[in-house]
Amino acid sequence: MNGVPLSWYLILSAILFALGAAGFMIRKNMITVFMCIELMLNAVNLSFVAFSRHFKTIDGQIFTFFVMVVAAAEAAVGLAIILTVFRNRSTLQVDDIDSLRL
Repeated sequence: MNGVPLSWYLILSAILFALGAAGFMIRKNMITVFMCIELMLNAVNLSFVAFSRHFKTIDGQIFTFFVMVVAAAEAAVGLAIILTVFRNRSTLQVDDIDSLRL
């Protein structure tokens, strides 16, 4: 018995990515949009690890490590931008922020 088939991981990854993409397109709150981007990154990470295990290589896990590093940097910068926008505009609704000028 080999455990869980690769297709199940890929289906779960596709569902997570679709939920993240739908949330990114539909939601209006900046924090929610930010979480949807992170969900899409984690869906890709799941695919990388699943393929890495299926093909018995370490390449997918190395890519996942680099995606996690970029996601951590993106989280720090993204949250700083969101905090600055909230301080200046007193809102986190994407529709209310129509320009970068104060």
